[in-house]
Amino acid sequence: MSSLLRPPVIRSGLGVLDRSLFSKTVNLAAAAVAERKNISAWRQKLQRENALLALERIPSVVPHPDQRLAAQGTKCLLLHPKIKAGVPETWTPVVQEGVASKEIGVIPYDLSLGYDYWSYEDVMKSLLPPDLRDEHDGIPGGFNHAGHVAHMNLREKFLPYKKLIAEVLLDKNPSIKTVINKVANVGTESEFRTFAYEVLAGPDDLNVEARENECVFRFDYSKVYWNSKLEGEHRRVVNLFQPGEVVCDVMAGIGPFAVPAGKKGVFVWANDYNPESYRYLDENIRRNKVEQYVRPFNQDGRTFIREAADLVYAASTNGEYAVSGPSRKEQRSRHPKSKTDKSAPNPEPKRTRIPPTISHFVMNLPASAITFLPHFRGLYAGREQLFAPHTGTKLPMVHVYCFAPKADDGASLIHICERISAEIGVSMKLGDSENAHEVTVLEVRNVAPNKHMFCASFRVPPELAFAARP
Repeated sequence: MSSLLRPPVIRSGLGVLDRSLFSKTVNLAAAAVAERKNISAWRQKLQRENALLALERIPSVVPHPDQRLAAQGTKCLLLHPKIKAGVPETWTPVVQEGVASKEIGVIPYDLSLGYDYWSYEDVMKSLLPPDLRDEHDGIPGGFNHAGHVAHMNLREKFLPYKKLIAEVLLDKNPSIKTVINKVANVGTESEFRTFAYEVLAGPDDLNVEARENECVFRFDYSKVYWNSKLEGEHRRVVNLFQPGEVVCDVMAGIGPFAVPAGKKGVFVWANDYNPESYRYLDENIRRNKVEQYVRPFNQDGRTFIREAADLVYAASTNGEYAVSGPSRKEQRSRHPKSKTDKSAPNPEPKRTRIPPTISHFVMNLPASAITFLPHFRGLYAGREQLFAPHTGTKLPMVHVYCFAPKADDGASLIHICERISAEIGVSMKLGDSENAHEVTVLEVRNVAPNKHMFCASFRVPPELAFAARP
């Protein structure tokens, strides 16, 4: 953006936001089109030679600045700042051609911009001293979005400006009503991944509703863990599951993996150690109508790993199943206005039996999930006949999350495999998770400059799964 079109630089006192100071008049030129019917044609001509003002949220076609002509419907096309009304030498060939033919006239135009026009980044660059910004930090704009709450994690150097930052954030994000700032690290100060916070702007109301992957979640954000930045990762993993399979979500939270999986007909044994997470998980299962597929538990994940395998086996042995009705396509075909044959009998409800084995384990507790892996020992002790080569069923795939520094040479990925090997007592190497004793490691997101979140996936080795239980 040209400096001509940048907001004014404002260095007022800490925490003071005077919106009136952001008013600015930009002196431009405009092409007044003589005939209204020719506006579209002239806009295309001027666009082709880059003579129009190209600025987000500013229309290229505006009323004539003369109110009398504007009342008659005369329109103008805003021109690039390099074109000056009284300086024909700055006019492009097309502009010169239009003026010569009297189809357009080049006139001065004062473009008025105010606080509402400028983006959050524009305003903060005007308010914050330049020495606070560097190539790593930039402007503090990232936040975790939970319903109407924006959760920031401001660096210490920005704390003197925290109220100011929150006020502008509210102004520029209509869906945000409350801005909070974390004052402790998730996963270290709290075993339930909750955090201490301060309200920077808006009411202290953290009862939120969030929508993710076609599901609705309600919860008290101060009592449970939620990270909107993981929506894509939740979708990626859920897409790995097939309808009719069983998944064990060991650290399920309020259900961002479990509930969408249930929506696609996947059986999920979903557990969380936090009683509040369990309560909201149970509510969200019912709210999204996946009770047939998702079962909530409130246990220590370490003991739940083997217990889930036993519970799934028992449910399958007892012949438990889910019943699903006709699909939406089938329902539409039965509609009175549908052209399909209405005499055909209604399709019978489909029964999907719970299989005897778990296909996937999800362990999203990056700070410590790897230390839970020893509890896979003896997962299917004495039940070797359920798996290949006796059947076509493979041992479960584990998706375990962890934190590690990122290294360009791949050393971090190798180190993650070494950590897994040490925990399970079986040598694992970096590779394809579909191959025996190999681990696929994917980077999920950058948490901090030297802290990245990874997902390591591998099949439970037979010498671990079929070992005697401790």
